[in-house]
Amino acid sequence: MYGELCAALFSGFPRRDQRMKAEQYLSGLLTAQGRKSIRNIAAQIGGPAAEQSLHHFISSSTWDWRPMRAELARHVQRTAAPQAWVVRPMPIPKAGQHSVGVDRRFDPERGQVFRGQQAFGLWFASEETSVPVNWRLFLPDPWVKDRTRRDRAEVPEGAGEETLEECAVNAALDTARWPDVARKPLLLDVRGGAGRAALHRLALAGVPVVARIGAGCRLTVADRSLPGFGSGPLTALQILESLKGLRRPVSWVDSVHGVRTSRTSLATAVRVTLPVPAGERQRPLLLLGEWDEPQEAPARLWITDLTGSAVGPLLRLTKLSRRVERDFRAVGEGAGLRDFVGRSFRGWHRHITLASAAHAATVLAADRNAPFGAAPARSAG
Repeated sequence: MYGELCAALFSGFPRRDQRMKAEQYLSGLLTAQGRKSIRNIAAQIGGPAAEQSLHHFISSSTWDWRPMRAELARHVQRTAAPQAWVVRPMPIPKAGQHSVGVDRRFDPERGQVFRGQQAFGLWFASEETSVPVNWRLFLPDPWVKDRTRRDRAEVPEGAGEETLEECAVNAALDTARWPDVARKPLLLDVRGGAGRAALHRLALAGVPVVARIGAGCRLTVADRSLPGFGSGPLTALQILESLKGLRRPVSWVDSVHGVRTSRTSLATAVRVTLPVPAGERQRPLLLLGEWDEPQEAPARLWITDLTGSAVGPLLRLTKLSRRVERDFRAVGEGAGLRDFVGRSFRGWHRHITLASAAHAATVLAADRNAPFGAAPARSAG
């Protein structure tokens, strides 16, 4: 499995020494102890001389990381049969202020303001595994508009201004452009408020979406037989509270803690539309709600353009975001996804591409009986 992955990802390098450095870096990501910095990786393969060589390969070389990501996506597609794409935000705390994209921002995971970078990963996910295949680094205004900062970090001209929500959606749209990569339903969190624009852009690209929304998102009931029809825009919470009698139990498998456990939630779905400006066509959607406790408010709410799907399969599809969360914490962090030590835009993208490959090498290891998160053995090939 490891040899097949290296062959798939590194065959695009025109020179043998580039292929060798790429495999050295990948091997170091899998075996180095502690933070996966270039220094710690080089210590596994040759010390100071190797450090200088790998630093040039990651930060100063000219190779394009995007074809490698596309090949990683095709490899995961062949070997792991992903059921969905999942966009996961990844805050990266930083002590200094010179790494590309660093700014003060709020981290909802910790509920506090921190200094660091913000990235979005596009993961291919199934019930058995998940792998990040594409990344987008958010650039706040100071990094977009300050020419000195851009030049120092080698930010390319094409990297322009965008909101956090646009950055997340663009990670998916970039992936959708890759040849021979099948589009899957995209799990996306739009509780920040850009749901209509996100759904519109993704629909134009042919990417179906299941978007998590807030309880206050305003929607219009489209089913004539249900309460709320003809009442104009209502909050998603109001709509779902009026449909409690239509809830039914849905079973799903929870593997977040490493043990597959059968669980059951109450769920229901209703046909809705998003309010749109006069003259704009309304798109049919489903509002999906899930309850953890029957007497409480719905715990999670989504809208989706998969209007032909039943409640059970839709709810189970949303659980793939839990799979991504588990794999990120159990494997991805150890593979170095947050560990790049450097200032350049290109260096960050090359490192995280190879860290994604290290994550893939771990979770796609042929020996499924190995401890979860263990590095695969090196193949002779």
